Amino acid sequence: MDVHAKLDELTALIEGARAMPMSASCVVNRAEVLAQLDELRSMLPNELSHARQVLDDKAAVVAEGREEADRIIEAAKAERARMISRTEVMREASREAEGLVSAARTDADRMRLEIDDYVDGKLANFEVVLHKTLQAVEKGRAKISGRHELESLAEPDLDDLVLPE
Repeated sequence: MDVHAKLDELTALIEGARAMPMSASCVVNRAEVLAQLDELRSMLPNELSHARQVLDDKAAVVAEGREEADRIIEAAKAERARMISRTEVMREASREAEGLVSAARTDADRMRLEIDDYVDGKLANFEVVLHKTLQAVEKGRAKISGRHELESLAEPDLDDLVLPE
């Protein structure tokens, strides 16, 4: 029998007790009530130790739950720190990449200008050489043409000559 059943028996005994006329008091069998109270007292240590064990178990479960919660919180903080670090690394890498691309574009533009200047210089030299060559060709042709004119002036035309007979 458990404590609650014993308490129910005591309650029933008191409720079933003979009432005193014109009073709220009642007559109960003292020996019977004391015997039930002794039984109840003997049951309490078992019930109390069981209740203490349940409370101790509850405290252990709560403590274990708190420890697990602390581990989860620490793991979450570590993950958050890792993710923030990774995000910061990505930001830094992006900034560095943008800087490298900008530097590469600047170098490419500078090199393009240098190459354009170099090619323009070479073409200008080639133009000067071609111009001088063209002048030399013109002078050469003029000389040849002038020589032919001189030769035609220097050579008499045999058909035009009248020979004495």
